[in-house]
Amino acid sequence: MNYIFYWLIVLSIVIGAINGKLPDVVNSILTGAEKSVQIAFSLIGIMAFWLGIMKIAEQSGLVEFIAKLISPITKRLFNEIPPEDPAIGNIAMNFSANALGLTNAATPIGIRAMQDLQKHNIDRKTASNSMCMLLAMNTAGFQLIPATVIAVLVGIGYKNPTEIIAPTLLVTSFTFIIAIIIAKIFQRFSPPQIQEHGGEE
Repeated sequence: MNYIFYWLIVLSIVIGAINGKLPDVVNSILTGAEKSVQIAFSLIGIMAFWLGIMKIAEQSGLVEFIAKLISPITKRLFNEIPPEDPAIGNIAMNFSANALGLTNAATPIGIRAMQDLQKHNIDRKTASNSMCMLLAMNTAGFQLIPATVIAVLVGIGYKNPTEIIAPTLLVTSFTFIIAIIIAKIFQRFSPPQIQEHGGEE
């Protein structure tokens, strides 16, 4: 990805120089850099708020409540993992963070859930079915409220940033369901790789 952006910048400068519009290219680079800083600062407030909410939810037992609430679903999706396992709580918290559009907050939670799932994995060099399912769910990225996108739109001065909610919900719901279906289909061709009493710490 770094190489792609590097060559995009180089090509922009070269083509701008050839066409005699190098000053415009330079001005665009400087303007874009300034705008990116403004957007980054606009994200601080909303990210700090939602990360605080997630921490409160974790310590107040709300995450445990959510885990129990969606336990009928998680039992089917992660049927290799005991329902009382800590991984289920982290999966619930990861799902909640993604649903609120807090992808930055969801990432460390997802990593923690993966570490918990790895403790049950027999083959340490191959992802288990449950790990693949979690990865598919995260990649699909179901979002009930795209908080981060809304914050970006607010940062750039968009007049109606909340209008993104409906199309985002529609698209991510569709991709989320498809990702789960595909993961379940591929699980039929992969034997379970989970051990009952956990693995090495």
